[in-house]
Amino acid sequence: MSQRDRLLAVSVAVMWGVNFLAVHATIQHFPPLFAAALRFAVLAIPTILFVPWPGVKVRWLIGFGLGFGTGHFALLFVAMHIGMPTGLASLVLQSSAPFTVLLGAVLLRERITPIAASGIGLAVLGMSIIGWQRAEHAALLPMILTVLAALSWASGNLCNRNAFAEATGPVNPLHFTLWMSVVPPLPMYALSLAFEGPSAGWEALAGVGSPEGLVSLGGLVYIVLIGTVAGSGLWSTLMSRNPAGVVAPFSLMVPVVGMTAAFLVLGERPTAIEVAAAGIVIIGVLLGSMSRPRPARVPTEAHAECAPVGR
Repeated sequence: MSQRDRLLAVSVAVMWGVNFLAVHATIQHFPPLFAAALRFAVLAIPTILFVPWPGVKVRWLIGFGLGFGTGHFALLFVAMHIGMPTGLASLVLQSSAPFTVLLGAVLLRERITPIAASGIGLAVLGMSIIGWQRAEHAALLPMILTVLAALSWASGNLCNRNAFAEATGPVNPLHFTLWMSVVPPLPMYALSLAFEGPSAGWEALAGVGSPEGLVSLGGLVYIVLIGTVAGSGLWSTLMSRNPAGVVAPFSLMVPVVGMTAAFLVLGERPTAIEVAAAGIVIIGVLLGSMSRPRPARVPTEAHAECAPVGR
C-alpha cells in the first residue's frame, strides 16, 4: 500500500467514526427507517440521471445494495434509535469483518487460517461480554440488532467482492458505490410504512425548520456527502487496488474515533467491563482479518479483488 493510500484509509476511518455522531443527530428528529430511506433517495435520483453505469453484473449490485445498504443501515438506525450507545455501535459494527471471513469460508469456500479462526473466536467472546453487559442494563435488543447489521454488511461485502471480480471491463468504484444507493430507498421506505406509519416521516420533514430539525438535517447531509460519497467511494477505491489484509486493519480506527467522539460530544462513558471487551473485540477483528496471501497475479482494474471491510 502506498503512502497516499494509507493516508486515505486513515481519512476514511475518521469520516466513518464521526459518521456515528451524524446518525445520532439525524434520528433525533427523523424516524430511523425513514431517515435511512431518505439518506439513499437523495443519492439515487442524481445517480440515475447523471452517473454512468459502473459496469458490474446487476445481481451483485442488488446484493450489495440489499446487504450493505438496506439491511445494514435499517438495523443500525433502529438499534441506535432504541438505545444502542453511539460509541458502542461503532465498535460492535466491527464484527462485520470476521463475519465476512466466515461467510467467505461457507459460501465461497475460502480458507480460514488458524490465526483468523482464533481472532473470530476472540471477537465473538468480546461481543458476548458486551451483550451480557447490555442485558444487565435491559438493552440487549439494540445490541442484537447492531450485530445483525454487521452480519448484513458482511453479506454485502461478498457481493461487493464478486462484483469487481466478475466485471468484464473497467469498474469505477465511486460509480459502483453511487449506483448501490439506487437499491435501498424503496425497500427501506416500505419498512418505514410498515413499522413507522405513512405520516411519521413526512411530518418530520415538515418540521425540519426547527432547531432540532436543522441539526438532524446537518447530520443527514454529513451522512450522504461524507459518510457515503466520500468515505464509501474512497474505501471502494482502496479495496479495488489493495489486498484485503492490508486495507481491513485500518477499519479498527473507526471505533476508536467513534467512541472518542461519543465521549467528547455526547458524554457516553462505557463501563470498565465494556472497555475490556472492546479491546478483545478489536484484537479479534484484527486477527480475524488476517489471511494467507494468495499467489501473485497481474492485477487489472476490471478484475481487482474487493477486500472485506468493517467499520
